[in-house]
Amino acid sequence: MNKTILIVDDSPSVRQVVEFTLTEAGYNVISADDGATALELLNGQKIHLIVSDVNMPIMDGLTFAENVKKNEAYAFTPILMLTTESGKELKEKGKAIGVKAWLVKPFKPNLLLSAVSKLA
Repeated sequence: MNKTILIVDDSPSVRQVVEFTLTEAGYNVISADDGATALELLNGQKIHLIVSDVNMPIMDGLTFAENVKKNEAYAFTPILMLTTESGKELKEKGKAIGVKAWLVKPFKPNLLLSAVSKLA
């Protein structure tokens, strides 16, 4: 069975590049354009990894991550932040929430795949 990854990013072009990279590597991908929409997709299906942006409208990535970790079914699902944010304070906040990895945009597809293979 292929692993399923949820992509959460408000940028259609970033979602497209990430989805293409992951599907080419054999992953199943579902996506959402903000954290609130992504939470609605967490409906009991198995998600092996979440890749989320930090800066998004409606619900930002860290708030989304907090909500994911409160959901018993997804509390142990690893979260990778894929964002332009590289500040130490935000990374520490993410780590405290339970974010497992942080990758800064722009990214190289091979770095994304390496991180995903370690987490998913």
